[in-house]
Amino acid sequence: MQKVWFTVLILVYLDFSVRVGTVPVCAYGPAGCKVPSLADLFERVIQQSSRMHGMSSDLHSEFEQSLSPNKNLIGKRRCHTYAIRTPDDKENAQRLGREQLTEVILKLLEAWNDPLSHLYWSLSQDQNQDFSYYSPSKALEITDMVQELRDGVEKMAQKMKLEGVTGNTVGSISPESLVPSFAVSFYKRGGLDSVDHHDLLYCFRRDSNKVKNYLHILKCTTLPGLVC
Repeated sequence: MQKVWFTVLILVYLDFSVRVGTVPVCAYGPAGCKVPSLADLFERVIQQSSRMHGMSSDLHSEFEQSLSPNKNLIGKRRCHTYAIRTPDDKENAQRLGREQLTEVILKLLEAWNDPLSHLYWSLSQDQNQDFSYYSPSKALEITDMVQELRDGVEKMAQKMKLEGVTGNTVGSISPESLVPSFAVSFYKRGGLDSVDHHDLLYCFRRDSNKVKNYLHILKCTTLPGLVC
């Protein structure tokens, strides 16, 4: 009987330990939640952006490897986000204020919502058997990652406001304010071909790398005591 009670106590303890170890992390600290620091939020979004860029690079490489050597894929290469003014190097990014750099990051993430959704739909309809069977699911996963990362950056921006690191100039971003109307209608019409797939994957790899680098720079210019 003592062995039975001892086993029960162990199970109760393990269950309690698991519950304590998985306490949800909340941005504003309601009861029962751990309040993350600004450094925690930065670390989280930087890790997410690194995973997102890694997956975008893998998908782009995978697509290029699926093409026959004699297939010429010289597309427009004018990414739909060209209208978003982005710093072209680390020095220029550091010259931007924290509010401006945060807004650039949010604009880039928001601008990819519709294109990635249409990329997923188009890849799922594609008959190119050389392209990986798992590519549509990867495109869908990237779409979800962009949404999660945008939500994370918005929470981080709110935390920066609450701590007085930034002002109140970073507001909500609407897709219509980011890209020209013809670019939005282009992705909404559907029927993307191989050149469109290649250009989208190329552009997203480029923009995801920008987001990753800008988040690193924003962290370095926001948190004290960092050597960047």
